[in-house]
Amino acid sequence: MSLRVRLVAATALVALIALGAAGIATYAAFSTSQLRQVDDTLQRTHEPVEQFFVDEGQDVQRSIEQAAPGTFVALEDPHGDVVLTIPAPRPGHDPLLADLRDFAGITWPGQAGVGEDPVMFRTVRSTSGGGELRVRISRLDDGSILVIGLPLHDVQDSERRLIVIEALVALAALVLAAVVGWFLVGVGLRPLRSVEHTALLIADGGDLEHTLPGDDRPTEIGRLSAALNTMLGTIRRAFGERDAKEAALRESEERMRRFVADVSHELRTPLAAVSAYTELFDRGARDRPEDLARAMHGINIEAGRMHELVEELLLLARLDEGRPLESKPVDLNEVIVDAVTAARAVAPERKISLRMREVITVNGDAGRLRQVFDNLLTNVRTHTAADTTTAIELQAQGVHAVVSVRDDGAGMSSEQAHRVFERFFRADASRSRSSGGSGLGLAIVASLINAHGGTVRVETAAGEGFGVLIELPLVTRPSEQIGTA
Repeated sequence: MSLRVRLVAATALVALIALGAAGIATYAAFSTSQLRQVDDTLQRTHEPVEQFFVDEGQDVQRSIEQAAPGTFVALEDPHGDVVLTIPAPRPGHDPLLADLRDFAGITWPGQAGVGEDPVMFRTVRSTSGGGELRVRISRLDDGSILVIGLPLHDVQDSERRLIVIEALVALAALVLAAVVGWFLVGVGLRPLRSVEHTALLIADGGDLEHTLPGDDRPTEIGRLSAALNTMLGTIRRAFGERDAKEAALRESEERMRRFVADVSHELRTPLAAVSAYTELFDRGARDRPEDLARAMHGINIEAGRMHELVEELLLLARLDEGRPLESKPVDLNEVIVDAVTAARAVAPERKISLRMREVITVNGDAGRLRQVFDNLLTNVRTHTAADTTTAIELQAQGVHAVVSVRDDGAGMSSEQAHRVFERFFRADASRSRSSGGSGLGLAIVASLINAHGGTVRVETAAGEGFGVLIELPLVTRPSEQIGTA
């Protein structure tokens, strides 16, 4: 059974109970009122009837029939003998007579002879003609019992008509309540059908972007929609997190494959060279001093290259593991000056300008910070022409030390700049050693700066040079002003 049918049935049942209770109460009140009216009529009628029995020399039956037509009258003497009986006539029906045996042995309330004689009203069945009578029973002064009554057929007809009317009204009210209830329940459940339709769309298509309508309404269905939308939002976030994790996992696997391939590529050349030198040694170089020296020198060079590569990989691995670096105040000016001095000694022909506005101190590892600037200057020396000018500037901005390392070389495209801090990335797709080192220099720069709590970014464009901007947290705000070099 559907919810709509159950709600309408419950409404109809409640209406039926209410109408039944109202009908019973109305019928009881109407019946009581009718009997009270009959009792009042009998109360008014008994006085003249009783007077006829007191006055002598009258035809009592005739007088009663004239004074109270349609009234049943019976008189029982003190010995219990019926002295007079006058039936209540009904047109087209047999006269009504009450069974006087019902009144034998009446126990009167109160004490006899004190105050007014007691009176009783009763409803009795007729012994002839069918139907019922409402009778008034009283005791006369001589001890006789006077019974007068009226037939109740009019009252009973009115009661039957009332029952029919109440039944028809109740039936019409039930039908109206069912129709109106069916319509109103349908209107009330319409949002629930929208919820069902949306849920089916989600189930069929798997599209979790659908939302259930009516979640802003202060109703039960509105609260249900709001709860379901919250659940859908949670599911969407869960699926989004799952997809992001899967994408990150795929990207990590891809990076791992590239990393293994890059390491293999970087190690292949020096290993091949070492293998060639050892083969030369086996072919007789051991017996020729000049060939032996050349083979040992070549093996030493290639071993150095492999050692350098392994050390760089170990450094990156330690930084990835989050191992803490040494942290103590470092004079950043001194670190940069040392790096520039070394670069000028390696390539005296290259132009390097240095500008420092103030003495700046940061917390960190002086050796690793020196490695950052050595790598940046080596990158310029490796990838630019000999006449390229490099400009280094150090200044404080707010709570950060800002270092800018720029050259006026060829620069690189935005796509290359986006990948410049990736490990083993080189702009030259041939991956030749003639175009640069292992491709780990800038990756180490980025990892070391991040380990020091700073940031690094690239500012470049094709034909507009290449610049690296580094920000590191200051220890204290500098005050001393210095010049340029």
